[in-house]
Amino acid sequence: PTVFIPSLLRKYTGGQESTVVPGRTVGEVVRNLDRQFPGFRDHVVEGDDLKSSLAVSVDGDIAVGGLLEAVRESSEIHFVPAIGGG
Repeated sequence: PTVFIPSLLRKYTGGQESTVVPGRTVGEVVRNLDRQFPGFRDHVVEGDDLKSSLAVSVDGDIAVGGLLEAVRESSEIHFVPAIGGG
């Protein structure tokens, strides 16, 4: 999948805006991003799930499965700040 890195996380990717990373789930993609950019995972994962301040979009839809959300080789993944409300 192609991963698009938001500006707030680019300091952890050496300024890269996007990269292609293998994986069949969002969790695998995050693990492989961490191999490419050591420490990246610490900024997007808390415990066994995505940080509550982040959401992930897979192919234009907000992923409800968190790290278990399936992705395809052709998927586009975006990390986006979570929107809260009340």
